[in-house]
Amino acid sequence: MTPKVDNKTARLYFIDAMRAWAILMMLQGHFIDGLLDPIFRDNNNIVFSIWKYFRGITAPVFFTVSGFIFTYLLVRGDKTGLENPRVRKGVRRGLQLLFIGYLLRMNLFGLLQGEVYDSFYLVDVLHCIGLSILGIIGVYLLTNQLKKNVFPSILFGITTMLFLFEPAYKGMQLEFLPQAIANYFTRVNGSVFTIFPWFGYATFGGFLSLLFTKYRSHKYLYPTAITLSIAIGSGLILYSSDLFLSISRVTDIQLFADIYFNNYLFIRLGDVFLVFATFMSIRSLLKNSTILKIGQSTLSIYVIHFIILYGSFTGLGLYAFFNHSLHPVTAISGALIFMVICTFTALRYEEQKEFIKLTMRTILRFTWIKSELAVLYVAELLKNSFYRFLRLIGLVKS
Repeated sequence: MTPKVDNKTARLYFIDAMRAWAILMMLQGHFIDGLLDPIFRDNNNIVFSIWKYFRGITAPVFFTVSGFIFTYLLVRGDKTGLENPRVRKGVRRGLQLLFIGYLLRMNLFGLLQGEVYDSFYLVDVLHCIGLSILGIIGVYLLTNQLKKNVFPSILFGITTMLFLFEPAYKGMQLEFLPQAIANYFTRVNGSVFTIFPWFGYATFGGFLSLLFTKYRSHKYLYPTAITLSIAIGSGLILYSSDLFLSISRVTDIQLFADIYFNNYLFIRLGDVFLVFATFMSIRSLLKNSTILKIGQSTLSIYVIHFIILYGSFTGLGLYAFFNHSLHPVTAISGALIFMVICTFTALRYEEQKEFIKLTMRTILRFTWIKSELAVLYVAELLKNSFYRFLRLIGLVKS
């Protein structure tokens, strides 16, 4: 989905460019993290430390941009509430992401043995983004009849609450819930992206998009947005930890001290602000069609990378053969090739998507028709055989 604005406003190229950057960062991040030999993971090495820090920015940016784009499109039209066509499209999109998320974790060999592996129930990026879209739609529908500032206020409030109380819920076991449901809220079973706290980045993206929509015609929108993003982002990165420590000392509330000792959510939010500022600053340079197509093809790229790297359906991916075994030179070279292959394949798929869908529908219809004919033929054979048997034993006259 590519955000467009009214005729008086320039298209938001920088948002698609941010998504393109985030998905490319994810490709190399997953490749190197999964295949690099642990002996080379030295936090004292400046190159590895920089790579590790920037890898940590990828997911917050991707979730924030996803929430931004979806909410921006959700409130663009004249229709509201259930009459808004974006609501139906969003529900369909959210369910689609959940379905694909589980499909990618399916192992055919296990199914043939009548077994569903525990990894099938783990929650990953697609599950979380899909549920985040449904959550934003829920908030939108609940606040549709209220004042306009209620929707962004609740989105901002959700982000604040999820980030502030992360130390309180991050260790939840939730053993009373079925594991498939518990995995959306706790990481104890191996889920990487749980709805708490990652939904908070999506709702914050939605909040930013509503601010952008409100002031989109403002003469100094970009200079103001860039300045504020740099100031807020730098403040969160440099001073938020000390702020929470000070609040803890004044109030004697342990929660704020716990945030201080593991303040990754607010610091990463600061990183998101700086990434927004960077891409808004160079927005005039981000109109390359390939960059925009990559930003619009993130789902296809994700699916292709998951199949190649982790071996969806068969378990026979690169991870199975080269898990934590590569030298840095090989890992970096392989990551670049991996990025090119995944991106090129996804873009080719997007170009031929309608033809592929038509071909698949034709094949399925042909298969269905032939199956029906086969069933009718077998039924006729069985009927004739049955009557011959009855005649043979004398129950039916010849």
